[in-house]
Amino acid sequence: MFLSIDSSAGTSVAVVSATGDVLAETSSEDPRGHAEIIGVLLRDALSSAGLSGGDVTHVVMGVGPGPFTGLRVGMAAAIAFSSSRSLPLLPVMSHDSLGFSAPGDLVVVTDARRGEVAYSVYQSDQLQRRVIGPELCRPEELDEALGAHSALTRLEASSIPASGLAQVARLYLENSLDFPAAQPVYLRAPDVTMPS
Repeated sequence: MFLSIDSSAGTSVAVVSATGDVLAETSSEDPRGHAEIIGVLLRDALSSAGLSGGDVTHVVMGVGPGPFTGLRVGMAAAIAFSSSRSLPLLPVMSHDSLGFSAPGDLVVVTDARRGEVAYSVYQSDQLQRRVIGPELCRPEELDEALGAHSALTRLEASSIPASGLAQVARLYLENSLDFPAAQPVYLRAPDVTMPS
């Protein structure tokens, strides 16, 4: 049983069975209310699935790209849940939730705020896979940044479905693929830094 959490755009929590059935998914598209809603979404997802925390076998964690504060909320929740129950923590690039499941070649684009977008390019072969990204640019510069990929279909997403992250994690496990590092992929450096 996979518990999947992402807060790279809005906030999303899903419970997905070992066979890939989505048992529950709860979400909020508020790009700033991650900390206020994450506990409620976790509770509601497990309750809607008719499960308890003890039924979870794997925790899937969206690692971005995302803004500094919002991304950390979902990652902290995933790490806390997995650590408290000694469960495997499976990091997945957030854009992969959309890019791996789409048919054909695709560009996933999300709002990076501050007049920028984050994008990743996916090409299909035996598995749908990310070949570029995530990268950051201004919307008016996206065609140039994509170069030869500029004609591909673009999926502009305002939220990342956590259920898609769980499906990617299942794909990685089934095909013995290496998961990305369990580190946040920030859109940019934080505004506030500690003096050195």
